[in-house]
Formats: sequence, structure tokens, C-alpha cells
Amino acid sequence: MKCFVPVLSCLAVLGVVSAQRQVAVQEGPLYRTEGSHITIWCNVSGFQGPAEQNFQWSIYLPSAPEREVQIVSTVDPSFPYAIYTQRVRGGKIFVERIQGHAALLHITDLQARDAGEYECHTPNTDERYFGSYSAKMTLVVIPDTLQATAMPQTLHRVEQDALELSCEVGTDTEQHSHVSVSWLRQNGGEMPVEVISLSRDFVLHSSSDYAQRQSLGEVRLDKLGRTTFRLTIFHLQPSDQGEFYCEAAQWIQDPDGSWYAMTRKRSEGAVVNVQPTDKDFTVRLETDKRLHTVGEQVEFRCILEAQNIPDRYFAVSWAFNSSLIASMGPNAVPVLNSEFAHREAKGQLKVSKESDGVFVLKIFHLRQEDSGKYNCRVTEREKTVTGEFLDKDSKRPKNVPIIVLPLTDDWVVKVPQHHQNLPQGHLESSISVEVSSNTSTVLEGESLRFLCSVRAAGRPQGRFSVIWQLVDRQHRRNNVMWLDRDGTVQPGSTYWERSSFGAVQMEQVQPNAFSLAIFNSRKEDEGQYECHVTEWVRAVDGEWQIVAERRANTLVSITALDTGFAVTAISRTPGVTYSDSFDLQCIIKPHYPTRVPLSVTWRFQPVGTGAFHDLVTFTRDGGVQWGDRSSTFRTRTAIEKAEASNSVRLSVSRASDTEAGKYQCVAELWRRNHNSSWTQLAERTSNLLEIRVLQPVTKLQVSKWKRTLSVVEGGSIQLNCSVRAQTSADSRFAVLWYVHRAADADGKLILKTTHRAAFEYGTYAEEARLRARLQLERLAAGGLFSLTVHRAELADSGSYYCHVEEWLLSPNYAWYKLAEEVSGRTEVTVRQPDSRLKLSQAQGNLSVLETRRAQLECVVLNRTSTASQLAVEWFVWKPNQPERETLALLGRDHTFSYGEQAARQRLRGRLHAESPAPGVFRLQVDDVAVQDSGAYSCRVEEWLPGPGGAWYKRAEDTAGPTTLTVLRPDAALQVDSVVPNTTVSEKATFQLDCSIVSRSSQDSRFAVAWYSLRTRAGGRRGSLGPESEEEELKEEERDREEQEPEDPTERTVLLSVDPDAVFGPEGGPWQGRLRFQRLSPLLFRLTVLRASPHDTGNYSCRVEEWLRGPQDWYRLTEEESAPVSIRVLDTGPTLQSLICSNDALFYFVFFYPFPIFGILVITILLVRFKSRGAGRGAEGKNGVPLLWIKEPHLNYSPTCLEPPALSIHPGAID
Repeated sequence: MKCFVPVLSCLAVLGVVSAQRQVAVQEGPLYRTEGSHITIWCNVSGFQGPAEQNFQWSIYLPSAPEREVQIVSTVDPSFPYAIYTQRVRGGKIFVERIQGHAALLHITDLQARDAGEYECHTPNTDERYFGSYSAKMTLVVIPDTLQATAMPQTLHRVEQDALELSCEVGTDTEQHSHVSVSWLRQNGGEMPVEVISLSRDFVLHSSSDYAQRQSLGEVRLDKLGRTTFRLTIFHLQPSDQGEFYCEAAQWIQDPDGSWYAMTRKRSEGAVVNVQPTDKDFTVRLETDKRLHTVGEQVEFRCILEAQNIPDRYFAVSWAFNSSLIASMGPNAVPVLNSEFAHREAKGQLKVSKESDGVFVLKIFHLRQEDSGKYNCRVTEREKTVTGEFLDKDSKRPKNVPIIVLPLTDDWVVKVPQHHQNLPQGHLESSISVEVSSNTSTVLEGESLRFLCSVRAAGRPQGRFSVIWQLVDRQHRRNNVMWLDRDGTVQPGSTYWERSSFGAVQMEQVQPNAFSLAIFNSRKEDEGQYECHVTEWVRAVDGEWQIVAERRANTLVSITALDTGFAVTAISRTPGVTYSDSFDLQCIIKPHYPTRVPLSVTWRFQPVGTGAFHDLVTFTRDGGVQWGDRSSTFRTRTAIEKAEASNSVRLSVSRASDTEAGKYQCVAELWRRNHNSSWTQLAERTSNLLEIRVLQPVTKLQVSKWKRTLSVVEGGSIQLNCSVRAQTSADSRFAVLWYVHRAADADGKLILKTTHRAAFEYGTYAEEARLRARLQLERLAAGGLFSLTVHRAELADSGSYYCHVEEWLLSPNYAWYKLAEEVSGRTEVTVRQPDSRLKLSQAQGNLSVLETRRAQLECVVLNRTSTASQLAVEWFVWKPNQPERETLALLGRDHTFSYGEQAARQRLRGRLHAESPAPGVFRLQVDDVAVQDSGAYSCRVEEWLPGPGGAWYKRAEDTAGPTTLTVLRPDAALQVDSVVPNTTVSEKATFQLDCSIVSRSSQDSRFAVAWYSLRTRAGGRRGSLGPESEEEELKEEERDREEQEPEDPTERTVLLSVDPDAVFGPEGGPWQGRLRFQRLSPLLFRLTVLRASPHDTGNYSCRVEEWLRGPQDWYRLTEEESAPVSIRVLDTGPTLQSLICSNDALFYFVFFYPFPIFGILVITILLVRFKSRGAGRGAEGKNGVPLLWIKEPHLNYSPTCLEPPALSIHPGAID
């Protein structure tokens, strides 16, 4: 007991492990069309609890992949969400329970919104959670684009007419799918009958109603173009009446390898009415008379009565006593049996066609053995599109018997009704009896004919009674038939039944000739036939008396039919190839005439089985009867009985492995009894024939050519697999593509295309991410397969080869693999593209004036790929700097950025990069400055796209430098003083003009300054005469020249104006007495008011020319004008000055004697102001505009008689 508990624990643990729940759902993704009916299976295993499990289905929509939407449950009616409740209640979505642990989800009307990830969940019934309780699969809903259209119409046709109908079938879907097309016929409420169909594998098939007509080419389905499918039916039959329509189905291969019909479409129907023609016909046989004499002529006319005979095909055969005389086909060429062919050659017999409905048999010279029954048989035949004839209906009239009598006198004797055997009378008789027969040895079943001839020396005296008797091998005597003297014929007891059916007949063909005919003889009819003739005469009393009796006999041997009966099966082709034909002959010995009923059955034992089954039987009445298990043979097997060789031939066409096995023929010998019943006489079984159906010898040859292929990364790898020879034009190929890399032991499968053109990716295609880069095609030639690997990567290098499988369609419409062969290898090396980047190395020099625009160009002469992207870096080498400085960067995505040096040199905003043409890059520097001078160059990086989409730098190159020299304009400033040397009086005004004769730039600005030039030793002052003044000036000039090296000149600034028109301080002595004017852009004037003798001296103007630089204005040059000499004459003190200079005197003069001098002052003031106004008017008439003039400040005293003093200072002039 202690050991038992641990064992139970272990078993419990093992039970739990083995009972791990596992839920499985149909593999996805499944592609289905809108409106279709889809089923998804789900099962659970390894569960505990009740045998009947519950299932709950949910969906995760693409719009919300994390959200579960409940659909349907087998246990909870409230399980569905609102969007599915109505469809579940309406039965459009339901779960079908297949078993307790398996169920099917049905969605009857699939909608686009049903696409998503489906989850099958099984609620837990176990003691604990262990295993998986749900499984998921993906459903993709695609639009239903399948269309099947045909013109609705009603057609009226006559039997034997042809019918053509067309149907347009098309689909537009991105998924790989196949289309099958079927033509069907429906008559009223009957089930539709398939006429012909093209399967998804491009195999034609017909139902049993049309299979034979399809094999004969009378029913065809042709594809015209891409979408048109035409049905053609030749020789319409009344049974073809009904509505014809086409049905198309779109098939897709699910992940499990099975094919599923996503959708089916039916076209409009075409109603076809077939008007039957009267195909019935009658046959009758006519002849003028039935009793003939040897040597006469007889004519039989076989008259055919039918409608439209000229447009129909009939064959006629003539028979004599059931033996074939001649046959005549639709071509009206007679073929006679060997016996009658000799007579026809001698002109004794003729078979002909008199008209379309009359066939004639003429015997020009009758023989006695021509007595018998004659008949004709008319068979209607139908001609197929291949020119072959098929037998249809066959009819024959009643037999027409004729009797051919020998050349004797005709006489008639009345015979008593009966007689009895009497002893010989006493009257003498001169009769003799002779018995003859048609043959002494016959074959069982042939007719026995005996003639008992009575010969007499004179005319017979009375009547005859004749008895035919048979003495068999056991010496037993039997009466066959007798004829009494009254002419009554009675059969013997053993022949009574046969006689009643006409199998035994006795006739008095002539008055002294009596015949016995036994038809369909038997073996027991063999023996000695005796004719017993009794001659009767009437006595005086009127009674009949026997005069004489005579006997004669003949011996007949009957050969039994089964004597030597043997059957042998032979074949000349015990081994055949697929789709070839083979013949089997069943030879029957001995050679029986055609009248002998024989049935021959071919039996078949397939390979791998132990029992025979009947294949086909050639029945004793000439019919063909197929066995129950011969469906595969019927459309490809023909059975034929050859009369000449007494053999039955079985011909099998399009042999396949289902026809491989052992064959045996069984012959049965039959006899037809007098009562039309049949008796089997013998049965023989032939030897066994083994037929081996071999696959054809392959002729597959795949190119073994080895080649080396170097491909640039990102390019395409073109791999070819060439089938140089194939076994059949109908061969299909499965091609497997492999790659072998140095690190791998074996080749890895990339892609496989089956013989059905289905794609299967190998594991390597998934590992190397090849699926999206593979392109497979088969060229129009049919024997060249091409695999292209796009966007080649370095890892794609390796040895590539293809493995070709040749598939053939067996006669049973099943594909089988015949052979396989491996191609030569293609060594593929994937390399990065060779760098062909090249920039122009031309060195250039560029001189640009400052503030102008400099344009530098970088030209790419060649590049590795047109798909590459270029990144450009502009840099400069400055004089006296060891390293280059990066100015700007133009990324491969055309983004522009500045270098560090651009920020330091304040180049931002002045640099612009552009690419006016592919491979041409320009850097534009605006407002160049002298410090921008240097050697400029560009460095270009070429980037290529990698196969995975990432870009990598492949090459870089630097262009030749361009030396940029920024120049300032040449100084062209020239200044001239316009005013010549001048002498003015004291208190007068003198002007100093500064004229700019030429300048360096039109954009120049000027700073102007006027200087007073004084010698350091001083000069003479005082009033001098004109001569003395001139001498003094000359003396001063000589002194200045002599003292120039020592620069004795003292320069004092009168006034300075900078380029921005800002005035500097006025010189001390001249403060308040200066006025500045800019008369024109190049003419400046300084006016000195109230000149004093101290103003005497040399004056000059100094001009600075300023230009605008990239950052600020700079001084380009300066020029000073030649000095101008101004001399102010000293006129001495005046009364005004004395008065104004002495305050006491001023007050004395102006205040005390005010009343006296008031009028005088007013008068003087008026005069002075008038003279001042006249002076200003004269200055305004010079014609030069007054520039930058502002009213000067006036400082005056109300007691001063002088006009106010002019004071000008910087800032007072605008």
C-alpha cells in the first residue's frame, strides 16, 4: 500500500501533462471575397471535463488591433457585440458543431468589415489552467471582381446543326488566383448537366453525357484572347435542347495547400431549341418471284424509305442464310465475301446502289445451292468532325426465301394423308432411290440438306410415301420426318419441337424428289440418314397397295464446335510508354465462321491487386458490354472483332499506369437453339498477358553552363535556368532555386515554382528578406526560366543553381514527376560600385572688386551612379593660415548650413549655394571684402542607396582651387581749387571752393577739410601798394620754397566735414564767420565772412574718398588741393569802430544826443540793410544751387550799426 500511493501520484502527474489543452484554428491568412460564404474550423484537444466543449469567436479589427470584438458563442446568447447581434440572430453568422471538440464558424454573407484577426476561444473545463485556450488566424476580405457575362438569347437550331456560344470571364484582383470555366445545360426543372469545363489546372473535362462526344471532337471549349471562352457543339441532337450558361469560379490556394473557390458567377443563359428531324426509316426487301430454276436470274431490291436521305449516311449489307454476302458503306463501294467475290469476278453476281434509297443484289446464274433465305440490313451512320463514322440505328426486313429447282419435268402428285409400313406387294416396280446431301462433313450449327430422288424406268404408276430416318453411331434408328402418300408431312417424336420452329423441314421439291433440311445442326444429328421410299398404287378395289420399297442412305459427320476450341492472348507491345497505344489480341481457334456465336470477354487484373474483373465483353450477338469497373477504359479503349483472323482485338489508347497489369481473355462458345434460347457449349480461358506501362524515357536536359556574374550592389541579379531539351511539348516544369554560400554545407532553397505555377518561398527567402526582392518569370519560348534578385546586397553573393523537375500529364489527367536535373552554377559576386566620382581639377583665378559678388563653381565631371546623392563642402585657405576653413555645407538632401568660419568672418547672409544643373554647384559670396581673399575649393561626397534603403558614402573628391582676390578700386581722386589767388578788402567775404575733378567710384562719399597754411616765422602786415604787395607775395613764395624741406608751414583747420556730413569744430579765429555749401556732388564751397587782415594767407582743401566695405565704410584715398592765396587789405580804424569800441563814447553818442542823432541812425540803418539785401541777391544769381545751407545764428546788438555777424558751426548745416 505504501508503494501504491507514489505510483498514483506519478500517474496523476503524467495524466496532467498529457492532458495539456491545445486549441488549433485554421491556418491563415485566408483570402475571401465579399459576399461569399466562409467557414473557419477550430478544434481543441488535450482537455478534461465534458466531451462537448464550447467555442467563442472574437475579432480584432485592423482599426483597433488591441480591442476584442465578440462575435458568437455556443454557450452564451448574449455574447455578440451589438454590431454582430443582428447577423447572429438572423443566422448569417453561426457556429456549426462538427464534433464535441470541433466546430465551424460560418459567415454566410462576408462583408469588407469582417476582415481582421479572428480568435477562437474555448472556456476552461479543466481542474486548472494548463495549455492554450485560444488560437488566432487572419482573414483578408477582397472585393469580388469576378464577372461572367454572356448574351441572353434564344436560338433555334435543327438537328445536326452546329452551335457556338461565347462567354466573357474576367477578374481583377492582386492576389494570385486561378479561374475555372464550365458550360452547363439545364432543361426545365432537371438537374444541370455539365457539357464541358476547363478546370483551374487547365484540364478539359466533360460529364458522362458528353464525354464520348468530347473525345471525338464534337464538343469543344476554346479560349479566345484573355477573357473569351467559346463553346462549340457540332451535330446537335434533340437531347441538347435546353438553356446553356457558363459558370466561372475563382480559386485561391490556402496556406495548407488546398484550393478554395472564393466565388462563383453564372452568366445569362441562352435558350437553345433543337428541332429534331425524322430519323426513322423503314427497309423492305422485294423480288419478282421465289421459285426459280437453275440458270435463271434473280434480283433482290432493298428499298430504304426515309426523309432527307441524300444528307444522311447509310450502310447496307446483304446476307444469305445469315451468312454475309457483301457490304456497302456510305461511299457505295461494295465489299464481297470471298465466296461470292469469285462469282462477282466472273460476272455471275453484282451488288450495286441504284439510287439513294434502292440497293440491288443480282445473281445472273442461279445454282441449286442458291436456294435459301436472303436478306439485307441497313445501318445509319453518323459522321464525326474527325471524319469517322459511328453506327447508330440498324434495321432489316423479313427474310425472302427462294427455291432453285433442277432442270426436270414438272408434275404434281397428290399424296395420301397417311400411310403405314406394309410389306412389299406383288406388283413389280422399276423405281430406284438415290440420296444426296450438300456435304458429308459439316460443322455443328451448319445446315444439313438431303435430297431423296426417285428414279423410275417409266412414268410412276402410283404415289410415294417417304420416311427420313437417322441411324446414329449407336445404331439407333429414329424417324426424322415422313411424307405419306397424301402429301402430309409429320415429324418424328424427337424432332417434333425442332420442326415446329422450322429447324427441320421436309418438302417434295419435285414429283420424284424429296428434300430434308435440318437447320442449326447439332452433334447428335450426326449419323447415317436413310431415305425410305414406298410406292403405292391403287388396286382394282380402290385400295392402295404397296408396290415397292426402296432405301438409300448417306453418311454425315458433324464436327462439334468445341472440337479444338482454344483461346490464345497475344500482344506485340508488352511494354508501352505513357500515352502510347497497345493492342491485345484474343485469337480463337479453330477459325469459326461468322455465324458461330462467340462471346469474348477481356478481364483485367491491375498491378498490385489479386483479383480479375471483367473489362469488356464482345457479346455473342455482336454487341459490346462494359464491366462495372471499366470507367477509366471506356473513353480510351476500342474492341474489334476481326472476321478474317477470327480474333477479338482490344485496343487501348493513351495508356497510363491504371492500364498496367495482367490481361486475360475468356471465350465462350454458344449455340442458338431452335426456340431462340442459347446454350453455352464451351468456355476457354487464355494465357495471361502482362502489360507494363512505363513512364516515357526522359529527354530532359538542363543547361550545365557555368558562369560568373559580378553585380554592383543595388543592381539586379539575373539568373537563368534553361531547359535545353524536354520529353514532350506538353511537359511542365517545377523549378527550385538554390543558393550555396561558402559558410553553408548545403544549398538553401530560395524559391520553388510548382508545375501548377504555384509559388512557394524557401526558408532562405525569409531569412535573407528576399521575398520582396524576387521576381520570377518564364519567357515566351517556354524553356527559359528567369529569377531576378532586385536590389542586390553584399550578402547575396554565392553560388546559385536551379533544380528542374519535369512533370507530364498522365492519360488519367494526373500530373506525375518524370525526371529531375540540376543546372550549372552561377557564381555571383555582389560588390560595391566602382567609384567614378571625378571633379574638375582646373585651377582658376578670380579677381573681384570689393562689395561686388563673387561666384565660385564646383563641377562634377563624372559620378558613380545617376541615382547617387552628392554632399558638397566649400572651404577656403586664407593666406598665412595653415589649415583650411569650412565655409558652407550643402547636404545630399539639399539642406544648406554654414561652417564655423562663416560665423567668425561674418559671412552669414552673404553665402548662397545653388545647383543650377546636375553636377554643377555654385557658391555665391555677396559683398566681398579684402579679407575674403583666399584659395577656395569644394569637396564632394557621393552617397549611394543601399539595398536595405540606407545610404552610405561611396567616394569623395576635391576640386582644384580657385584663388579669389578681392580688390579695392584704384584711387582716381583728383581735387582742384576752383578759386584763384584773390585779394579782398577787410570786412569783405571770400570763398574757398573745393572741386573734385575725378573720383574712384560712383558710390564714393567724401570728407572735406579746409586748412589755413601759415609760415611759422610770420609775415608782413600792413597796407602796401600794389607793387609792394606783389613783391611781398613773390618774396613769401621764395621763402616758402626755401623752407619746404623743414616744413615750416603751420596747418590750421578751418572746418572739416566727415563722410556722414557731420561737421567738426570750427577753427578759433574763424568761429562764427564760416558758411559751408555743397553746390554739387563734386563741388564744395566754404565762405569766410568779415575777412580781416589776419586771414591773409594760403588756404587748401583736403578731400578723403570713402567707400562702403562689406561691414563698414573705409577711407580709400585722400587728396589735397593746391594752395590758394588770399590777401585781405587793411583799411585802418573807422568811426564806427571807435565808437563801438569805447563804451563811454558810445553812450555819449547814442543816448545823450539821441534826439539829435535818432533820425541819422535810422537812416544809416536803412541804408545798410538795403545794401546787404542787394549783396545777397547777387550771390543767388551765380546759378549754383546752395546745398546744405541752414540759416546762420545772428548775434547783434541793437546799438550796433553794423549788420549782424554770421556764425556757422558744425551741426548747423543740414
